[in-house]
Amino acid sequence: MKGPAADRLRRLRWWLTAVFTIANTVGLLILAPVVIRQDAQRDLAAVNAELGVVTAPILRLASGSGSGTSADPINTSAVTQDPLYGSCPDFAILSGGGTSFTALYNDPLCTVVDKAMLNEIATAATASGDDSYADGTAVNGHSIRLMAKPFKFADSKRNDGAVVAWVDTQDRADKHQQLVWIVLALCAGLIGAAAAASYWLSGRAIRPAMAALEQQETLLAETAHDLRTPVAALRALAETAVRDPSQRAELLPRTVRLAGKMGDIIDGLLVRARLAAGVEQLAVQPVWLDQLVAGVVEDFPTEGARISLVTAPSMVRADPTLLQRAVGNLLDNALRHGRLPGAAEAIITVTVADGRITVADQGPGIDPEIGEDLFERFTSGGGSSGLGLSIVRWVALSHGGDLRVYNGDEGGAIFEFQLPTAPQ
Repeated sequence: MKGPAADRLRRLRWWLTAVFTIANTVGLLILAPVVIRQDAQRDLAAVNAELGVVTAPILRLASGSGSGTSADPINTSAVTQDPLYGSCPDFAILSGGGTSFTALYNDPLCTVVDKAMLNEIATAATASGDDSYADGTAVNGHSIRLMAKPFKFADSKRNDGAVVAWVDTQDRADKHQQLVWIVLALCAGLIGAAAAASYWLSGRAIRPAMAALEQQETLLAETAHDLRTPVAALRALAETAVRDPSQRAELLPRTVRLAGKMGDIIDGLLVRARLAAGVEQLAVQPVWLDQLVAGVVEDFPTEGARISLVTAPSMVRADPTLLQRAVGNLLDNALRHGRLPGAAEAIITVTVADGRITVADQGPGIDPEIGEDLFERFTSGGGSSGLGLSIVRWVALSHGGDLRVYNGDEGGAIFEFQLPTAPQ
């Protein structure tokens, strides 16, 4: 569907998609850092707790809770006999700028680090009197986490040193980085899914408006199509009456009938539009199809045509008004295109039996390449009147029937309008 209104609806769909996608993107951009930060904080708390498990018992030994004194500061034998000695995480007992004593290191070391780094954090903890934490890099290039806890000997009034513990955090850092990539990939996938879902949902949201717009355009096109001929005839009658006032008495009844026919056409178009919109139901009732077709043929203007009718009693359930219009369109199509070039009149044969209306002409026939496209609006060629046949097919389909077209063995086009039969 084309046109300014359709373009506005399409732009509205893209705007809705963009707004919904941006809103989801903003939400994900807020949520993703929270998830990443919580994972980092959880890892940090776990590492600190792991380091605390080492520093607490070593601190009791180093501060003289065993047999150590300022004269004999560190009870080395007690520390080396502790199960923590020689296991991971590593630890060291350092003076940190306090009382001078020989440093004690875990042996063997799980992670080798620069001793200057250990002395630096030990000095900071000893001076401040508070636990100190730091991140660094081991000799092998792995990331590590360090913790220093100050202590006092039993007979001391100031901090004498610090217990420093450290652990390799490279595995945790790698897993955290992997989580970051997973979160980013999920965010990208969710943003793409949100964009697709919003495009689909916005399409469903504007579908009723698109359908209404299409119905409006269809109504306008069919109104223009069906009124073109009556309006031209009405104008011709009016011009004749103006030129020859003596014929006004004769032309006036024809003008009234033509105006009535135009009113019937408009009513039929409005009914079809309301039916297509679902606001009105078909006025279905039992109809003798042969009698209805005979009435339409009798009222049809036969100038330039010779119509023969063969009928057999046949009852269907249908809306008689729409059915009359469909038959009229078939006859009008045959009258327009059902004659050979140079022929004086169109020869049309109408057959009614078993719920089927067959309209055959002796024109040039149907181009096989066009086929079912004949029933599309504004398609014309060798037996199609453009919009008229699309209306005929719509009437057939709305009653559970069908419309077919093919060429006869002796030439000409044959249209079959089929409806389900009803019990008589």
